[in-house]
Amino acid sequence: MSILLDENTKVVVQGLTGREGSLRSEFMKAYGTQVVAGVTPGRGGAEVHGIPVFDTIKQAIKQVGEIDAAVTFIPGPALKSAVYEAIDAGIKFIVSPVERIPVQDVIQMVQYALANDVKLLGPGSLGLISPGKAAIGWLGGSLDWARALFDPGPVGVISRSGGQSGTVPWALKVAGLGISTAMHIGTEPVLGLTMADVLKMYEKDEQTRAVAIFGEIGGTLEEEAAECVAKGEFTKPLVVFIAGAWAPEGMRFSHASSIVEKGRGTAQGKMKALTEAGAHIVGSPEEIAPKIKELINA
Repeated sequence: MSILLDENTKVVVQGLTGREGSLRSEFMKAYGTQVVAGVTPGRGGAEVHGIPVFDTIKQAIKQVGEIDAAVTFIPGPALKSAVYEAIDAGIKFIVSPVERIPVQDVIQMVQYALANDVKLLGPGSLGLISPGKAAIGWLGGSLDWARALFDPGPVGVISRSGGQSGTVPWALKVAGLGISTAMHIGTEPVLGLTMADVLKMYEKDEQTRAVAIFGEIGGTLEEEAAECVAKGEFTKPLVVFIAGAWAPEGMRFSHASSIVEKGRGTAQGKMKALTEAGAHIVGSPEEIAPKIKELINA
């Protein structure tokens, strides 16, 4: 199995006729994703890589039938209206690769998604990939890279780092493990899906036997993950690396959400919470795959 995305998931691309929308859709379709429609206001009736374009998502659904997921390759100022459009059309899973969104817009999007039982990945998420099944967003890069880096297997991956969203699965592949699903959780200070949300999904996934997290300083995602484990909502082996332990208070480490302020979001605090909950902390990214393999084979 996999979480959120598989070969049967029907996807609409918002912004299909733009440069990124066109490039990413070509990759997603080649990898096996069912990209059934695209949306660009005013471009209805066009076609990109054999994918029909509509003016609105509701028009697309009327023509192609039920759609399960949307991915937004559009400028930041238009993101909120695009997300609202997808939610109002009944889409239940939205991936948003867009970065640098006003925090107030993100808060409103997240609240609207929660109120409508919609899963919003991002903003600022590279997306996710279920090896051999489907990919959505930027994760995977190209058909050759996606096939080279991501092998099917028993490990779920959650990463706050875009780059590590690919290197951790590659390390697991080299270790002979492979992954069930890998995702980049997003880079904005406020996000839709949290690590805790995703851990609960991996708990229910029969293919996933363990999970690897590449975390960072700043925010509370890792502490929320620790609470999830402590409550027994995730019971499988969990291996975590926290990047940026050296960063002084007030210094931005990687992106807007990776900053330690007034003692909050420290690597030490995150590692303490996760360890006390029963997760396994490693000191470097290179240790993730060997530790996972040890725990799975124990």
